[in-house]
Formats: sequence, C-alpha cells, structure tokens
Amino acid sequence: MSIPLEIVQKIAYLARIAFQPAELHCYHQDMQQIFSLIDQLQAVNTETIVPMAHPQAQEQRTMPDVVTEYDQHQKFQAIAPMTQLDYYLVPQVIE
Repeated sequence: MSIPLEIVQKIAYLARIAFQPAELHCYHQDMQQIFSLIDQLQAVNTETIVPMAHPQAQEQRTMPDVVTEYDQHQKFQAIAPMTQLDYYLVPQVIE
C-alpha cells in the first residue's frame, strides 16, 4: 500500500507529533513498512484456524472462594461524621 506524504503529515498533525521536515522521509518509509506488514498479515488464510482466548492452551489458576476479611463496617461507621441505617451520609453537592 502506498501512502502519500500528505497523509503522513496529516497523521502526525492529528497525533500532535512534531518533527523536522527532513525527518518526513524517514517517517514515510516507516509507515510504508508498517502498512506493508499489515498487507502481508491480511493475506494469510485463517479460515481453518479456531479463535483462541490465549495463545497457550492452559487453565487459569483459581483461588478458593474463601472469606479472608472480616466485617469491620461498625468500626468504620463509628468514626464517620454522619451515618444512618448502615449508610454514610454526605452533604449534598448537586442541586
């Protein structure tokens, strides 16, 4: 895929990338190579390949569903400025 220099300049402007005019040629070549690689990847036939969630077929380690913290809400509400029915009350900030 061929990319005009004006497109490279526009992309740099939109991305807020500042470069010297002499660097434009290098960036243009880099973008040409990137799009060439994308074209090569899109040319690969993937019809028979099953999508995977992870490239390695292995199971995730799981942790047991065990309570490790105890209920401390009474302790925290005791130091709160205002509470009611186990809820924290805060001043109204939006009318």
